[in-house]
Amino acid sequence: MPATGQQTTTIEPALVRTAGEDDMDAALDAFLAERTRLIRIAYRILGDVTGAEDVVQEVWLGWQLTQREEVDNPTAFLVTATTRLAVNVVRSARHRHEVPVEPQLADLGDRAAPDPVLSFERSVAVEGALALLMARLTPDRLAAYVLRKGFGYAYAELASLLRITAPNARVVVHRAQARLEAGRERPVPVESHRRLAAAFRTAAQTGDLDGLVKLLAPAA
Repeated sequence: MPATGQQTTTIEPALVRTAGEDDMDAALDAFLAERTRLIRIAYRILGDVTGAEDVVQEVWLGWQLTQREEVDNPTAFLVTATTRLAVNVVRSARHRHEVPVEPQLADLGDRAAPDPVLSFERSVAVEGALALLMARLTPDRLAAYVLRKGFGYAYAELASLLRITAPNARVVVHRAQARLEAGRERPVPVESHRRLAAAFRTAAQTGDLDGLVKLLAPAA
């Protein structure tokens, strides 16, 4: 029994929280704030809602195990993790057998994106999709696929750029699409990827495809 004049403090058990619990709450708040954006990014790369949700769930599991005190920008970290994981899923043998691999270039090239958040999401998805295409396609197939799927080029236009016949241009696009489902890949130079992503964004935003065409088909 306390001595006269002394005060006692009673701490309700329900109010006791550990530093770990507070940290996990903060981690959950940061993740939930970006979850919708992450699903959109994964979907633009995968073209599959269920697959996108699975990717974001894996990102959440990884976020829990991350040394979060060392992360300066949680949003950038989560976006980067989502993009890399979605691209890896596309590259996996399991995914190749379950879902047709075809990055949604037409959606990524949509110019009507005044919202800076949507523009950022598209930019991230473009970089992921183009990295996959560059790793799997030869230059002529890359040019034909990007211009046909991303910007609706007619086969006659592709034939003129690639200096082949229109029927052959159709064959090149078909083979490019089939090649995306094969597992063989080549290293993608960072600078080449950066230039192509920048040219694609410029073409999508302005409608001026000259820079993109010169990059994809320099001999045209």
